Amino acid sequence: MSSSADKSQQQTSSQQQENVAELYFGPDFDDIQFLSNAQVAAFLKVSARGAVDRDQELHDVYRKTQRYVDRFNTMTNSEKDDQELVGELDNLQDALTTFRKEKEDDGEEMELHGSEVAALMNLVATDTMVEEAIALIPSLSRFPEAAIDEILDLIRSTMIRIVS
Repeated sequence: MSSSADKSQQQTSSQQQENVAELYFGPDFDDIQFLSNAQVAAFLKVSARGAVDRDQELHDVYRKTQRYVDRFNTMTNSEKDDQELVGELDNLQDALTTFRKEKEDDGEEMELHGSEVAALMNLVATDTMVEEAIALIPSLSRFPEAAIDEILDLIRSTMIRIVS
């Protein structure tokens, strides 16, 4: 087999293995913690302050990333302390990470994957419905609608605490 055929076969094999809807991202993501836009925004804000304190210039990639997360981050409140915001985000992430539901057919316990937790935290719209959440995060379809609604309620209540 030629080297180009080997590369093509490896790429095809890799593409078949990585499937967001089935929550498989490949071996490079096995031990990765997924973060929401709000979490990244908070981390970048703290690191920017540190760079200013050290009289360092922020890299262009940093600034572009900051603009992106600021654009899509709706979990903000200028009246709240950064630590308070980080605490709320950590609490929400913990609540979603520890969320468990049993399957009706075999009683097996289901939990949210880290990528689902981050994606759900990015939804944060107080009017997100179950159908919309499933359309945006197809892997949620394995949960009963009532469980997804319970998850969305957790997010709504956190969002209300952050923005009010």
